[in-house]
Amino acid sequence: MAKKRRLPSAGFKAKVALAAVRELETVGQLVGRFGVHPSQIQQWKRQLLEGAEGLFGEVGRPRKASEEEVSSAELFEQIGRLKMELEWLKKKVGAVE
Repeated sequence: MAKKRRLPSAGFKAKVALAAVRELETVGQLVGRFGVHPSQIQQWKRQLLEGAEGLFGEVGRPRKASEEEVSSAELFEQIGRLKMELEWLKKKVGAVE
């Protein structure tokens, strides 16, 4: 029977990548310790180093962006409702005349 594929969590990936960045152990030792292929360790390490700038780049921005998205979504909903009401009123006024 085929071996079931493991899907590592984000926390596990971060733990392995941080251990690789620290360079206290060789990649071979990390392979033995975590049971992950060496190329996977190198890939996670590269992703960590490339993405680290994004963590500190714009402090406080994500929260503001999500608030703006919520308010714009509410405004679009209101526009949709008002358009439907306008169409309904046009039909009613047209039917009365």
